[in-house]
Amino acid sequence: MITVDFEKLSLGPGQKVLDLGCGEGRHATNIFLHADVVSVGIDMSQRDVTSARDKAQPFVDAADQERGGEGVLAFGVGDALCLPFAADTFDVVVCSEVLEHIPDYESALREIDRVLKPGGVFVASVPTFFPEWVCWKLSSAYHQVEGGHVRIFRERGLRGDIEALGHRYFARHKAHALHSPYWWLRCLLWDSQDSSRLVRWYHKLLVWDLMQKPALTRWLEKLLNPILGKSIVLYFVKPESPEVSSTPPADDPVGLPA
Repeated sequence: MITVDFEKLSLGPGQKVLDLGCGEGRHATNIFLHADVVSVGIDMSQRDVTSARDKAQPFVDAADQERGGEGVLAFGVGDALCLPFAADTFDVVVCSEVLEHIPDYESALREIDRVLKPGGVFVASVPTFFPEWVCWKLSSAYHQVEGGHVRIFRERGLRGDIEALGHRYFARHKAHALHSPYWWLRCLLWDSQDSSRLVRWYHKLLVWDLMQKPALTRWLEKLLNPILGKSIVLYFVKPESPEVSSTPPADDPVGLPA
């Protein structure tokens, strides 16, 4: 499930892109397939990183045959509060559905600012306030599970935090409106959701929609996104700077630890 609009990232051949909190690699892999870039996914979970590598390998093999080895896709384990990269390494940083999990998210934003090149694009997505607020009201367990959400963001507050770093906001949109009722239903039936036919039916509907992309649901979600979009996506540009920052070693295009 892709949340970010790649067309807003101004991707070009040879650029370096970081997917911070990549999970199983959906954005990192799709960015690699979208453009001839160095796409790097970082996550704290070794299990998710391993899964991302395994799932991406067939796409990497196919892309290598089609594009002759152009582009790089790499995954590694790392902490958003202490990224293993030199300053000004990346042209684009994507942080999708991650900040709501981090208690000290301000430090994560400062690390993102550090590794993003001047003139680079930063895109952050978090759960939209109202759909997330409903989930919290329907079930306390929803946000109390290990690794769950620790806060509900307001769009204006998060945008202000990022702009305070000097970044210039230039676009926004909401996404995944059809997922909001699904999560409300799961929260309402939290203790019995695994056995609920209604929850299973809705999940099958979402999977079908994701795989088939029928015109009716695409139109319906586009219509509902401004009201019920599960995620809010914000786009920024880091200001240009005359300062020259350190770069990774020449033999390692992204500075990943061995």
